[in-house]
Parts: sequence; C-alpha cells; structure tokens
Amino acid sequence: GFHWPFGKVLCKLISTVAFLNMFASVFLLTIISMDRCVSVMCPVWAQNHRTPQLASLVALGIWIAALALSSPYFVFRDLKGSPGEENITHCYNNFALSDSFQSEEVVKLGEYRAQALVMTRFVAGFLVPFVIILFCYGIITVRLKGTRLTRSTRPFKIMVAVVVTFFLCWFPYHVFSFLEMSAARVTPGLQTFLMVGIPLASSLAYLNSCLNPFLYVFVGQDFREKLRTSILAALESAFSETTGQTLTKSKSSVEVECHTL
Repeated sequence: GFHWPFGKVLCKLISTVAFLNMFASVFLLTIISMDRCVSVMCPVWAQNHRTPQLASLVALGIWIAALALSSPYFVFRDLKGSPGEENITHCYNNFALSDSFQSEEVVKLGEYRAQALVMTRFVAGFLVPFVIILFCYGIITVRLKGTRLTRSTRPFKIMVAVVVTFFLCWFPYHVFSFLEMSAARVTPGLQTFLMVGIPLASSLAYLNSCLNPFLYVFVGQDFREKLRTSILAALESAFSETTGQTLTKSKSSVEVECHTL
C-alpha cells in the first residue's frame, strides 16, 4: 500500500540518490562516447591532451552537475498520512511545499514545478545525451568504416548495442513520467496502469547501469585473453617484486658481512 515507515530523511534521500544515479550514469555514458569520438577524429590531439588530471576534472564536473539536477527532489520529497487509514504514511513529491491543497494556486504551483522537473529530466537526462551518443558513434562508424581497424564487425555491433540499450532502458521510463504528470486528468484505469508500469519502467532504467560494464568492457575484443594475461602479469609482477626484495636483502647482507670482515 505504499506505506513508508523509514522517516522523512530517508524519504528524501532515496529519491535524491536514485536521480543522482540516473544523471551521473547518463552523463558518464555521454562523456565516454565523446571521448571515443575525439580519440578517433583527433588522435594526435587526444594523445597529447587526454590526461588523467583532465579526466578527473571532467568526472568531478559530471558529479556536481548530477547533484545539482537531483537536489530539487531532496527539497520536494515529503511525508503525509493517508486519509481514512491509520498508521499509513506515504513518501511523495510535495512540489507545492504546502500541507493544504485546497487552494487552486497551490495546485497550479505544484503542477508547474512537476512539469518543469519532468521536462528537465527528459531533456537533460535523455534527449540531449541520447542525441550526443548517437551523433558520436555515428561519426566513429563513418570514420572507421572501411579502414584496416574495422575488418571485424564487432566494434560496430558494440556501438549499436550501446545506443539501442540506452534507448530501450530509458525511453519507457520517461514515457511513464509524462503519463504520470497528467495522471490527475486521466481515467482511473490508466492510473492503475501507471501504478504497475512506473516501478517496472524504473527497474528497466536502473538495469542500464548493470548492463554498461558488459557493453563497455566484457564484450571487448579478446576480453578473456586480456583478462587471463592481466592476471598472469599481476601474479608475475607480484612474484618478481618478492624475488627482487629477497635478492636485495641477500645482497645487503653480503655487503654487510664483507664490510665487517
């Protein structure tokens, strides 16, 4: 029955963190596509300017932007009792920041803020990133097509998978967000549909974060071989360091003994 027993602080945090994850995930995917596009289009410039320091600054900027866009949900999230039901508390979006919704002005203010947040979420969290990702991977495809780097079709399949997965995971969520925005003016049957569909669409959207590692890492060319090589290299390095330390200690002991003699 949507009862929330965890208090106001967690009510605010659960929504804020969810949207923080959404914006940060989408923005990072967008930056990754832009970075790959720059690496292909301007390889010399990219080699000279793509530094860990720059990557850290860009990542920090992404998290700050994501936090700024998700902070309104911390402000608007609130608790209220359910009319006619004792000991039932709902965690909901109080966009009007009011305890009374009898006034028409309060209702309109809440609707206006809700529409603004839904539109911002759609434009900044889906439309613009999706267009950038689509454009960047389109540029990469055109650039690499027919070159010796693309004898295999695997890179193109991965890029298509990234774009399609992003679209399929996030588009239903934003569709349901627009439907929810107009839920007050729709039939009760559609409201029931939204109660069932919104959690499913949200779960599908968050699934995108689980799929990204597979798309960006695990399906890479020769991943198993690279993983096996990396593990062997790490073990070899560890044993080499141990052996080197032992040899150094032995050498030091010999030098001390010689010096003593």
